[in-house]
Amino acid sequence: MGRVTVRRPVLRIRGDKRSQRPDTLAAEEPMEIRVGGRPLTVTMRTPGHDFDLAAGFLVSEGVVRSGSDIAGIRYCLGTAEDGSNTYNVVDVLLAPGVAAPDASLERNFYTTSSCGLCGKASLDAVRTTSTWQVADDPLRLDADVLAELPDKLREAQKVFDSTGGLHAAGLFTADGELLGVREDVGRHNAVDKVIGDAVRADGLPLRETILVVSGRASFELVQKAIMAGIPALAAVSAPSSLAVELAADAGLTLTGFLRGDSMNIYTGTHRLEDPKPEAA
Repeated sequence: MGRVTVRRPVLRIRGDKRSQRPDTLAAEEPMEIRVGGRPLTVTMRTPGHDFDLAAGFLVSEGVVRSGSDIAGIRYCLGTAEDGSNTYNVVDVLLAPGVAAPDASLERNFYTTSSCGLCGKASLDAVRTTSTWQVADDPLRLDADVLAELPDKLREAQKVFDSTGGLHAAGLFTADGELLGVREDVGRHNAVDKVIGDAVRADGLPLRETILVVSGRASFELVQKAIMAGIPALAAVSAPSSLAVELAADAGLTLTGFLRGDSMNIYTGTHRLEDPKPEAA
């Protein structure tokens, strides 16, 4: 596996003081995802949990619906100029009877770490039909529990402390128990990784769970949550208009600007528990 962090020299300026010193950066490298040996896409990601990333991506694209749809995942071992292993190509073998990806999904250019939907031709093309319906999920949310989730997510980030440059996605129960967390330079990659972890444990649909992301809530992240059967998505920053539209259509609870005890709940407010009465 590639390095999660790298060290590079940097000129530090603090007021009138200057110093030269090494700095720790979050690694970003390309990873090609193949299905049955056939190239599907290339994404820029932080190395680590690559099999989770591949599995989660295939769920998001509607290629697989559960862990049983995947017969195996392996690295296609290549070598760099110095003879070291690159580990930057992952091949997914689908289970017998699972259809190969439609040719329209193939992307002939990079999916960058900031935009996982580059190359999609239209809004209709990304409104993938999900196997799981989240509108009838019985999840109930407590505002006090929601308020604690960003801090819990931050505490679980291991690489962020040394780089300050990674997004995180965490999966929680309604009681605030952390089920899984992943970090990556790309928001969508972090989400794919945390979903892929559940896929590989054959844990879909992820009913009665909350997906918490460290950045904004885009249309794509809402789509990924729906495709995994997650009924609630909470972000520390703003949602986009399309994210709110898709969440409303699907019956997903979408929360934005989740900071301290402040939050905006844009859709799915019926899942929020009534406030507890103050003690006399």
